[in-house]
Amino acid sequence: MNRKIVLWGATGQAKVLWELFEHTHDQVIAIFENNQEILQLSSQKKVPMYYGTNGFLEWKSIVNPEKNQVYGLAAIGGSRGQDRVELQKFMQVHNILPITAIHPTAFVAGDVQVGESCQILAHATICAEAILGNSCIINSSAIIEHECIINTGVHIGPGAKLAGLVEIGEYSFVGTGAIILPRIKIGKNVVVGAGAVVTKNIEDNITVIGNPARRYH
Repeated sequence: MNRKIVLWGATGQAKVLWELFEHTHDQVIAIFENNQEILQLSSQKKVPMYYGTNGFLEWKSIVNPEKNQVYGLAAIGGSRGQDRVELQKFMQVHNILPITAIHPTAFVAGDVQVGESCQILAHATICAEAILGNSCIINSSAIIEHECIINTGVHIGPGAKLAGLVEIGEYSFVGTGAIILPRIKIGKNVVVGAGAVVTKNIEDNITVIGNPARRYH
């Protein structure tokens, strides 16, 4: 498609997005990062990296995204969903366009509603009438069954499985290989540990682990 893309974040999430954009023939032209100790992705891929807000504004003064169509994604995963959402808003204020990235190997049913700035990675499956809010990540090989509601800023980890009619609250994170049974409601800012099996509704702002999933203290 030959769109110009910028990523905010330079670790694992950025690496999988880079691979995705290679498949879609889009071009990553810059990386922004808040941690100056992170250098590896920029050096490997030979694209400029800029640090923090000042670095972003320096880049903006050179490229002028208002006149040159540039798209951006916050490449920050895990339980940092709110940070991801805020970075997307910051970029949009500065004329970076939202983009939803869908890997060519992913399956997304025709009636799925997908919000702005979502990331749907390799071999993910999103089934009939599911709804994704803005800035969601559906990681590699995750399965979102029919009529699930995935609210803004949620990250579903690799290989996680959500049965039908599950609802996940804002900014929650479902870890690798977790299983959530049908009609379960998970609150906001929840962390579901890797491999957990969720059999009951979960309230806001807690971490659960194990099979069956229980509160972690």
